[in-house]
Amino acid sequence: MAGGDRGAGLALFRTGLAAAALCALITGQAIAGPMVRVDGGALTGSAADGVVAFKAIPYAAPPTGDLRWRPPAGPAAWSGARDATAYGPDCPQNRPSWDPTQSKLPTSEDCLTLNVWTPNASDETHRPVMVWIHGGGFTMGSGSQPIFDGTALAQRGLVVVTFNYRLGRFGFFAHPALTREAAGGPVGNYALMDQIAALRWVRRNIAAFGGDPGNVTIFGESAGGGSVELLLLAKDARGLFQKAISQSGGGRDDWPALGADRPGKPSAEHIGEAFAKAAGASGDDAAALRAIPMAKVLGKLDLLHGEADTYSGPMMDGRLITTNPADGFLAGRQARVPLLIGANSNELGFIPAIFLGAINAEAIRRLGPDLARVVEAYGAKSEFDARIASDQNFVEPARTLAGAMAAAGTPTFLYSFGYVPSAKRATQKGAPHASELAFVFGNLSELRLATTPEDAREARLVGDYWTRFARTGDPNGAGRPTWPAYHRRDDLRLVFNGGGAGAENSPAAPLDALAAHYAAPTPR
Repeated sequence: MAGGDRGAGLALFRTGLAAAALCALITGQAIAGPMVRVDGGALTGSAADGVVAFKAIPYAAPPTGDLRWRPPAGPAAWSGARDATAYGPDCPQNRPSWDPTQSKLPTSEDCLTLNVWTPNASDETHRPVMVWIHGGGFTMGSGSQPIFDGTALAQRGLVVVTFNYRLGRFGFFAHPALTREAAGGPVGNYALMDQIAALRWVRRNIAAFGGDPGNVTIFGESAGGGSVELLLLAKDARGLFQKAISQSGGGRDDWPALGADRPGKPSAEHIGEAFAKAAGASGDDAAALRAIPMAKVLGKLDLLHGEADTYSGPMMDGRLITTNPADGFLAGRQARVPLLIGANSNELGFIPAIFLGAINAEAIRRLGPDLARVVEAYGAKSEFDARIASDQNFVEPARTLAGAMAAAGTPTFLYSFGYVPSAKRATQKGAPHASELAFVFGNLSELRLATTPEDAREARLVGDYWTRFARTGDPNGAGRPTWPAYHRRDDLRLVFNGGGAGAENSPAAPLDALAAHYAAPTPR
């Protein structure tokens, strides 16, 4: 975006109240708060705690009716000032009762909105921008979850964006009728198309909020971290961000191909045909598919109900996704932008032992003939049992991606988050999946625990590293332990644990054994 465009956007932000007053005179509306103008029209937000928030901003047209299972279309413009003081609906999903971090907002297919937090003071013209991609296994979650409130990060002088994207079968669905209709255009991975559309909206509009469209960091956790990795590989996302943070994003996924079966893995189209038949749309008609009621498309999908016979998840569509992240990075196909990446010290520590056995059994099955060699690398079977599922799914992929990025000459920083809040240390061994989120966003109240000054110091430290990286591409700064750039020759990662953080070597033997398993020439 040209400097004049950025200046115009910032000027409008600085004079937002006056613009809102003018709009009120024209439309007869009451002044609701600070105002900005984006490419769809004017927005009125709310101000509190030194931060201005604008919520439920449409970045794409509602993907309903004939727009279901199509790439996101541009949002319609509106007249007058649109109220942007409250969140919009979440995308359709089944929320598990065991996850208190989930939003309680209503759900609707009309859900492609984003939220922006920006410092109220406008003394800085080009603020760094952090765009959050939420997790939830691609089947649940939203940019409106309380733990992702951007106020605390924006108070550090950044512009923060969160957004919704289509989930479950709404976000990932293939069928021969849709492939023919697309006529060579993107098909199947609609959730990833939504993410790219949101980033394009940010590039066009973030200057109006005081943000710098040339200094955008994407960051995400779990499925959001995996999305960050995919966006690093997607040619359609090139130039839309300048830095990336992947938290517990995995990277060794084995997704189905769009239209080609593989041994033991039917194509995404065949899975889609199975769903259509079960839903009563067994013909080869795209209109009939789009007429399937929302509740049937949703099904019972969540993190515990994968419905693998009728739901593909992400797919190798040959355009947006051509490889899993690890293979793509090792082949040098990723964008060359600074990367901060890592995993937690006990990713699956939240899973009851009765279920962990089944997860470990799957990890063992995937190792096949390499099992004995990998067990030996752990030194003891008990150590293997305790770590294999977390290492296989999160820790080893993060290290491999970091190594590939560093080998390409790109600044890369690897971490292990092992901090356990003071109130949980008697019962919790290590940091489980997603436990870093409250520390990254500075929202410790969402832990629903009695927090201590030590917890608060850890949150400040994590926030310092993350936001410094977003500003400069290097998390280091005065007064913090040095975070060395990652190189395989020394294999150093920053470990967050009780007492702060410090650089340590990765546990090389087991992670090397896992990497060698994936590098073997036989199919895995």
